[in-house]
Amino acid sequence: MTPVRSAFLHLATVAMDAAQDGIPAPDIAALGAAVTLELCGSWDHPPPCPLAPHHTRPEQKGDTVTLRIIFATEPANEALVRSRIDSALRRGSLTGPDGRTSEWAFLGGVPGVLDPSEADHARRLTGG
Repeated sequence: MTPVRSAFLHLATVAMDAAQDGIPAPDIAALGAAVTLELCGSWDHPPPCPLAPHHTRPEQKGDTVTLRIIFATEPANEALVRSRIDSALRRGSLTGPDGRTSEWAFLGGVPGVLDPSEADHARRLTGG
């Protein structure tokens, strides 16, 4: 019998420099890549993600980035997935395949509530 996955939302906040006076900002996509690397072992793998199919949506305001991370997993794995997401972001940096390193400071992570606008995406992640 195939395990039944449920959709969850994790909210995380990091401090990440915005672009200033000709100094480019770190790559905001590195945050989602760090989560993918932690949950999947690689950011380049065939779908589906083994532990928790997920989607990361960052929103930057000044030097603060809020991440809405929708993930789907068996309810028994929820705490593990949340812990791994926070662990990935606590590392505070990621070097991408292009050799560019992006840095940030983890400010915290908490469970969130899915917004109705995220329902379709959550359904796709659970395979429903």
